[in-house]
Amino acid sequence: MTSKAIHSSSFRDPSGYVFTDNGVIKRVINPVYFDQYKQLKSSGFFKTLFKNELLVMHKELSASDDEIIIQPENIPFITYPYEWCFNQYKEAALLTLKLQKFCLEHQFSLKDASAFNITFHNGKAIFIDTLSFDFYQENTPWRAYKQFITHFLGPLVLAHFHGSEMLKLSNNFLDGIPVKTIASLLPFKTKLNPFLYSNIYLLAKFEDKHNEDYKGEAKAAELSKKGQLNIIESLYNYIKKLELKEPSEWGEYYNKTNYTDDAFVLKSTIINQWVASLNTKTLIDVGGNDGTFVRRIAATLQHALVCDIDNNAVDFNYKQIKKNKETYITPFVLDVLNPSAAIGFNNQERQSFIERIAAFKPDVTLALAVIHHMSLSGNVPFKNSAAFFASFSKHLIIEFPERDDSWVQRLLKSKGEFESYFDFYNLDNFIASYSSYYTIVEQKNIEGSKRTLFLLKRKDEYN
Repeated sequence: MTSKAIHSSSFRDPSGYVFTDNGVIKRVINPVYFDQYKQLKSSGFFKTLFKNELLVMHKELSASDDEIIIQPENIPFITYPYEWCFNQYKEAALLTLKLQKFCLEHQFSLKDASAFNITFHNGKAIFIDTLSFDFYQENTPWRAYKQFITHFLGPLVLAHFHGSEMLKLSNNFLDGIPVKTIASLLPFKTKLNPFLYSNIYLLAKFEDKHNEDYKGEAKAAELSKKGQLNIIESLYNYIKKLELKEPSEWGEYYNKTNYTDDAFVLKSTIINQWVASLNTKTLIDVGGNDGTFVRRIAATLQHALVCDIDNNAVDFNYKQIKKNKETYITPFVLDVLNPSAAIGFNNQERQSFIERIAAFKPDVTLALAVIHHMSLSGNVPFKNSAAFFASFSKHLIIEFPERDDSWVQRLLKSKGEFESYFDFYNLDNFIASYSSYYTIVEQKNIEGSKRTLFLLKRKDEYN
């Protein structure tokens, strides 16, 4: 029996909607989109995109006069634009432009260019909105051009000039950062750049003029296909060259550790043994930096999520993924003290990190060198962090830097006159608090360091 549960974010497109059927994601195509879908299918358009891994694959389950139902390939964990590092954001922008160019060459066009149409899977960006393709109409401009500027070009240019934190603005502007806002945030000198002037400043002026057209008297613009292709090419070439100007705090992270090389190897060896003993196929490394310890795991992993608060660390990780052609690692930016919330209409269009990771159900969670940041930088009590990890993790491998660890001491000293408040930070209190949620399977000191590794198993009542 099929029980349709329409996805909470699937209400904007009249062409169809996404639903879950006993936990399986499926998509209904409405009659209004039948002509487009059938042409995309019969022409080989879909097949070419599938082959080149540009569009999520799907199979057709049924077709009637009322609806067509397709089942897309399952993507275990969806990341959102405000969780991408700079080079992930660039790749998503370039993919959108590639698709529009391919569309025009085959008499189609993208009817929308939302960054939320893309996620990352198998080590690369992939387009996931199957119903975004429409017929191309001769001499008409790209209807999604402005959306592309507000979802892609604007955030990337702002990040280029002001740092990667600007990419998180997509969390506040689900429909794209307003063009006037982008223009107001850019340095004055950018007005002298012909490319930015025409694609941002001039667009902001046109937007003002359009907003004053209460009677709808503005004449519809015309643009040849060649003219549209030229715009796409100029956007592609400009974005491809964009880089961040901010320095990387974490570029030499593992050259700055406060323990010996032997301790580093021992730590990795212990993690390997525990991961293998649990027959681990999926995991998340919270505060995983550039993915170093995940890459040192000998077991064959199906999927590893690696998140970190620092964009540069995630960016470096993503570059390694591309270089090594790794398909099992998905990196993303996440502040463990402020994980992505559920946002959008009714707070349900975009799921929270907690909702997504609970659905992902990792076999193991790694939390290496993160508890002292949570406890001392974020003032999070041990019982709260234990509850956080237990909400999605059956097995937890967590590293505890003890009170006399040099990095812990540095954090404690930064508390000034409130240092005594953090007397709770010690191994005994950590064990007592985490034992409320977890059973200690194994505990090992890392020789050559002031750190202890724990393998914990969640108690049944928190499953």
